[in-house]
Amino acid sequence: MRIQHFISGIAVIALSQAVALAQISPAYKNPKLSAAERTADLLKRMTLDEKVGQLVCPMGWEMWEKKGNSVTYSTAFKKLIDSQYVGAFWGVYRADPWTKKTLETGLNPELAAAAGNALQKYVMEKTRLGIPVFLAEESPHGHMAIGTTVFPTGIGMASTWNPALVEKAAGVMAKEIRLQGAHISYGPVMDLSRDPRWSRVEESFGEDPVLTAAIGAAAVRGGGGGVLNKPYSVISTLKHFIAYGIPEGGHNGNTTLIGQRELHENFLPPFKKAVEAGALSIMTAYNSIDGIPCTANEYLYKHVLKNQWGFKGFVVSDLFSIDGLSGSHRVAKDRKESGEMALKAGVDMDLGASGFAALKQSVQEGKISIRQLDDAVARILRLKFEMGLFEQPYADPAKAKAEVRTAESKAIARELAQQSIVLLENKQQLLPLPATLKRIAVLGPNAHTPYNQLGDYTAPQEDGLISTPYMGIKQAFPQAEVSYVKGVAIRDSTTTELAAAVRAAKNAEVAIVVVGGSSARDFKTTYIETGAAVTDTKSVQDMESGEGFDRATLQLLGKQLDLLKAIKATGTPLVVVYIQGRPLEMNWAAAEADALLCAWYPGQEGGNALADILTGAVNPSGKLPISVPREVGQIPVYYNKKNPRGHDYVELSATPLYSFGYGLSYSNFQYSDLVVKPIGELLFEISFSLQNTSNIAGEEVVQLYLRDELASVVQPIKQLKQFQRVKLAGGEQRRISFRVTEADLLIIGRDLKPVVEPGDFAVQIGASSADIRLKGRFHVRRQTGVGVKY
Repeated sequence: MRIQHFISGIAVIALSQAVALAQISPAYKNPKLSAAERTADLLKRMTLDEKVGQLVCPMGWEMWEKKGNSVTYSTAFKKLIDSQYVGAFWGVYRADPWTKKTLETGLNPELAAAAGNALQKYVMEKTRLGIPVFLAEESPHGHMAIGTTVFPTGIGMASTWNPALVEKAAGVMAKEIRLQGAHISYGPVMDLSRDPRWSRVEESFGEDPVLTAAIGAAAVRGGGGGVLNKPYSVISTLKHFIAYGIPEGGHNGNTTLIGQRELHENFLPPFKKAVEAGALSIMTAYNSIDGIPCTANEYLYKHVLKNQWGFKGFVVSDLFSIDGLSGSHRVAKDRKESGEMALKAGVDMDLGASGFAALKQSVQEGKISIRQLDDAVARILRLKFEMGLFEQPYADPAKAKAEVRTAESKAIARELAQQSIVLLENKQQLLPLPATLKRIAVLGPNAHTPYNQLGDYTAPQEDGLISTPYMGIKQAFPQAEVSYVKGVAIRDSTTTELAAAVRAAKNAEVAIVVVGGSSARDFKTTYIETGAAVTDTKSVQDMESGEGFDRATLQLLGKQLDLLKAIKATGTPLVVVYIQGRPLEMNWAAAEADALLCAWYPGQEGGNALADILTGAVNPSGKLPISVPREVGQIPVYYNKKNPRGHDYVELSATPLYSFGYGLSYSNFQYSDLVVKPIGELLFEISFSLQNTSNIAGEEVVQLYLRDELASVVQPIKQLKQFQRVKLAGGEQRRISFRVTEADLLIIGRDLKPVVEPGDFAVQIGASSADIRLKGRFHVRRQTGVGVKY
């Protein structure tokens, strides 16, 4: 009896302790419970205001105050948090002319971590439920903050055709974001870009769905692959859903003309691959498709993304794109109706924090149900629990100071830049340049202008940290006299140094002229509320690319072509390098230059990487991820157009100047002995021999294209299916193999469902989409309906 009383007493005490614990620590604060359980408990405790607050993401760069070497939350932040609830902030650490944050007024990594800690501490301690805030940061090619590593832009990353290397770079970006206390990475950009006039080509991975999917999925894996309990995992936000990169007229944000089949065949698959790789956030796009603005497209977010794909993350609007439903697209009568329309379509977070400003009223009026609201809130809260922010919302400033922009991260940036550079012409094997050169002229507007190497979405940089072509070449040829003359500007034609450039070229054994474009923002640039730049006729800045800078033509601006012609006339061997954010017209350089390279925006190590290529320390291996048109009138000129093949124009070939997948090497590669072998009903092995017939070690990107010879719906002339980057020593030969699977054979049938149809498939193995070295075929015997979610 005593034992029973003793046991009962223990039970009563345990129960009392459990009740007391429950009173002190509600279930949502218990880290032993699952994220789903904690989310459900927290939702039950939240007021309507608190729920709506989780869905808003205001701009964050005014949320802190810096005083000397210390930083804390700002008066504006305190006023905001004391008056309403907020679930996330965007761009807390962002620094650029739009935010008016400079090297002097912005935050270094140590102060950034301290600022984030101050914001989190106030929110955790001064709000009723202590829900931490998400900090979202731009990171398309490196965290857009002071003191971080700047990698090549997206189009350069794609030129590497090296997902493993991109994954390493993305890992650096993610770590630098998390070390400073942020959680969400805005990137990668998954838009297919088929119109070089569009201002954001530089951010994309090019024109092809397979390459874009491979590079984008690698970036997501590098960011943690959706496993948020890892210390340096970020929530990767895929941009922009969907078909944003082919706007009518090349105008950023304009309507997109595209059919459902094309959407499912080419534009959705890269996003799907990235979601499968672990992306947990999707950003809407500014454009409309068939009359429906993407930010209000229920089919995209509810039917495809959340229902068919089973997406468990959240959808965030692009900046003020919810407001744009009434202000730009004119499909909603006011901002309140815009917010209702977006939430009902499946948008979960409002970037800009004005589109959902009236959401409480909408719920109270019955325009939005509690269930609809709770679904959006739960998607955001669950990820905060999975990331462990309720237990550890703070960063270590000392660690941020020590581990952001390290020697290792710079080495990865340099390797990425090396592999992104595409050798387009090398007449009489001018390159690599001999080490015995004594006099070199480095000329042109992009030869020694640091910000022109970096691309859009880049923070201010300290002097000397960016390697320009002039700096890289000077360091690579220490015994030579390396002279530099700018010659001309990118756009400004009022001031030139042509005569000085000509003198330098005449005195040199080789002239390296670096031309192209620029996405470098400055404090003279005007910006609209979304951060896109505004062009004006009075400006003489370099910027001719980057968000908002769409082009009507693709020729070199200013007097750059005059510079090239003047240097050519000296008779000095001419190497032309294009540093650019889009494929500009290169006809003159292709015909007249002795060597021609495309370096895109190569990032902070670009000058060193270019010098590595020019000297032969590194053998060029980059391949174009986008076709280079001869004239703007050819656009679109992407390689995988539908049958039939277009005929030539009256005055011009229909083919691009340089095709997708093209890129030269200092080595020569021979393809031979193709074998196509069925090894299953819908499984084929494609193998061949690849030999480096030179004595120079090199890397070749071998590309497998298929052509469906007869189908129920019109198919592409050819379509990249797989690729491999192969490194071979001089004289080495290796057997290369691909496995063609069911996924490679899928088409979107007449009923808009994926299907594998019987018939013949042409196999094409090549060094580019236009340079096919081996051909074969195989036959699929029967039709198969495929249970793939589309």
